[in-house]
Order: sequence, then structure tokens, then C-alpha cells
Amino acid sequence: MNFTISFSELMPLAPVMIVALTAVVVMILTSIKRNHNLIATTSVVGLNAAAILLIYTMYVGIAPNNVMGLFIVDPFAALYQVVILIAALACCTLSHAYIETYKDNREELYILMLASVAGAMLMVASTHYASFFISLELMSIPVYGLLAYTYQREKSLESGIKYLVLSATASAMMLMGMAYIYAYTGSLSFALEPTKLLFAFSQPAVVIGLGLIIFAVGFKLSLAPFHKWTPDVYAGAPAPIATFLATVAKVAMIGLFIRYALSSGMVIAGSLQMILAIIAVLSILVGNMLAVRQVNLKRILAYSSIAHFGYVIVALISTSPENFLTIPGFATYDTIGVYVITYTLTTIGAFGVVTLMSSPYNNNDEAESLADYRGLFWRRPILSATLTVMMLSLAGIPLTAGFIGKFLVIKNTVLTGHWFLAAMVIVGSGIGLYYYLRVMVVLYMTPPDTPRIDAEKHWGQKVGGIMVLGAAALVLLIGVYPDPVIQVARMAGFVISPELQQFVIGMLQQSMN
Repeated sequence: MNFTISFSELMPLAPVMIVALTAVVVMILTSIKRNHNLIATTSVVGLNAAAILLIYTMYVGIAPNNVMGLFIVDPFAALYQVVILIAALACCTLSHAYIETYKDNREELYILMLASVAGAMLMVASTHYASFFISLELMSIPVYGLLAYTYQREKSLESGIKYLVLSATASAMMLMGMAYIYAYTGSLSFALEPTKLLFAFSQPAVVIGLGLIIFAVGFKLSLAPFHKWTPDVYAGAPAPIATFLATVAKVAMIGLFIRYALSSGMVIAGSLQMILAIIAVLSILVGNMLAVRQVNLKRILAYSSIAHFGYVIVALISTSPENFLTIPGFATYDTIGVYVITYTLTTIGAFGVVTLMSSPYNNNDEAESLADYRGLFWRRPILSATLTVMMLSLAGIPLTAGFIGKFLVIKNTVLTGHWFLAAMVIVGSGIGLYYYLRVMVVLYMTPPDTPRIDAEKHWGQKVGGIMVLGAAALVLLIGVYPDPVIQVARMAGFVISPELQQFVIGMLQQSMN
């Protein structure tokens, strides 16, 4: 058998190759001479080049390109790759200022980050269990090192070890689940298994396999009841890396899971919808209720992310056979795409403020306690306004991007008749309003005489500060004028396999008879 692959066949993956090549260049430059500014600039240039190429290909139009039967590059993959690159650029710029005073080697951080970004970009294009697992590990393994990078801080080292042990366990579960499904279907492709898979719930191998995969995905997305690692890892991680984990890693995982759930037809199976619904409701309730008790801003954002991905799963399961074919993206492409974009921008802004207030050697601690933000408005009014906008967006208050995302989730959930799930989104948003408002109240309280920790006086003139202000501006702009983002998300669909289309048509005909 001939396994020769021409360069032209790999060209659809050119943005990923640019990121990978940038990682190699950064590695070579680091070996020649350590220069933090040069390495950071090279990394940002490479990420920008990949993002510009992707945006250009989206503008001129993308025809789905199958690469080696492992990946498919289509508008869906392109949109999620752009979001991943934007988040990675934000993390790079935040890391530069954060780690500037670090007394050990700083350059390896960018190598790890670029390698993880390449894996994340491959994840959202995967259509095969082999590429699913390999790209997931390429994304995850560098994160272990990133979390523990400032290892002189005990919390950072603890964060890396916890994520290493638990993430490896989740990966083992996922690999075993894939093996069980392959044993029954005989295929490693997502799209070739729907008719076998949806009729095979009486088969113990398939049931166990799907359960293991869903549990592993639940861990990666920190969905309840697989969420226990999240607050500890977020709180212990360096602030820019917590941003990376909350955005790049989660966007890649949700993009991959959406493609898997829709390509395989799993999402329209009633029993699996029930399992996902239980996980979504638990995530919404557990994430919001546990966040109420927190006085640590990074832990609040960690629990908040659990609830937000519960909302995303609600949108995913608001798909019925009737609209699965006729309205591509009805409750999945449009709503989830918009929600992921708004969540990413808001999380970048919120964690960005934490990063600007922090340093690994600033009193040997980070600005993570709410007490550190008491009266911040009277010292740093613009920074406080930025954090206020992010809290309002996370709470889903009108005229912010977060409101648009939650509104679309509730709208599509109601239109598909999932009234209980819509009620849970509303209840969760109501609970979340309490702890988001509490953060905002702290900002405007009477300041302490001598603040324990503070942002630099000219934070807004640095690249990280400009990026945070840009994220705040986009959150407000999308909240006022969301049409362009909705249109971009609507175009980011992928083609369902003919086998699955025929299967769903057969389901509809049976239900009508």
C-alpha cells in the first residue's frame, strides 16, 4: 500500500504548519541566544501569520478538504481555529509582562504554548479517533509544563501535578472507550459509524465505550461531576496559563466534541441526550452554587466556567431529527459558535485583569483574593471598568456579548421544546448574578490605606493592557451589534455524511408512520 502524501494534500493544514514551524524557530533561537523580547515577538508574529491566513481563507470561502482521512478543513474548523489563535495571542501578550521579572528561563514557556496551540488547532479538524487522541495529547501534554512553569510557587507545581495525574486518567478512559467502540463498529472514523452506533445500545461494548468517552470529555471541559480539579488547578496556575486553559484548551475540546457528536449522529439519540442533559444540569447548578461561596477570584472564574460549558451542552442537545437536516446550525453551529466567541473574549478580559495585577514575584503571590481588588476603582478606574464589563458579560446582562450568547441558548432551547433545560439556564444565570455582582461591589468599596498588591501605573500602555482593553471593547460591541458574529457563526458549518442523512430521514419516516 502506498502511503505517499504530497505537499499539496497538506496545504489545507497550512495555518497549523505555520504554528508548528514557529515553535521550531523559537526553539532554535532559544538555543542560539536567550532573548525574551525576541522569542515573544517571534511567537506573536507566527500566531498572527496563521490567523491572517485563516481569516483570508474564510473570506474567500473554504471548500471542505479531507486530509489523509484524519482531518477535514472546513468553515467550522476554520472558525474555531481562529478563536484558538486569538486566545493564544492574548495569552502570549499577557505572559510577556507577567513573566518579565521571572528569575529563571522564560523562553521555554512560548515553545510549550505554541506546541499546545498546534494540537488544539488539529483537534477541531479531527474526524478520526486516531487524530482525536493524538491531537488531544499534543494539546494537553505541554499544558502540564505550562501550569507548573513558575515552580518556585508551591501552588503552581501542585497545579501541574494535579492536572497531570487527572488528565492522564481521563485520556486513558477516552482511549479505552475508543477501543470498545472500534471492537464493535470496526471503524475509527466518526462519520462511518452512525447506523451501527445508534442501534447498538444493547451492546455492552458500545455503551461502555461511549460512556468512557463522554466522561473523558466531561473532565476536559470540567463538567460536573468531573469538575473537582478545576478550581485547584486554576487557582494554582500562573494567571496567563489559567487563561490559556480556560480558553484555548476548552475551545478546542468543545469544537472536537461538537464535530464528534454531530458527525456520528450521537446527539440525536434519546438516551445519550438524557445523559448529556443530566451532565449539563449538574454543571449549571454545581458551578454556580459553589462559586457563591468563593472569595478567590480565580476560583470564582473556575466555577463560572463549569456553569458556562453546561450552557454550551444545553445548546448542543437542543437538536432534534427534524431540524438536524433542514437547518444546519439551528442550535449547534450558530448558538454554540456565538457562545464560544463571547465566552472566550470575556474570559480573556477577566483573567487579563488578574494577570495585570499579578506577577510570580510580586509579593510572591498573585492578585487572586477579592480583598486584593477592594477599592480598585479609586486607584485604577479604567482597569476596574474593564473587569466590571467582563463580570456583566459573564452574568449575561444586556448590552454585553454574554447576553447575546445566553439569549440564543435560551431561544433555541425553547424552540426545540426543551423547557426544563431553558429553565435551568435561567435559574443558573440568576444564581450567577449574585457572585458576579459581589465582585463588582468590591471594586467600588472604600480602598485600604496600603493595598497589598496593585497593577503597574502605566498598565494600559503595554501590549497586555491594550489587549485587555480591546477584549472589553469587543464585548461591548458584540453586545450592541451582534449581527456580524452571528453571521460568521452561521457560515461555520460542516457537511453531514450521506449515510447519516439517510439514517435520519429513515427515523423521520418511521416516526410519521
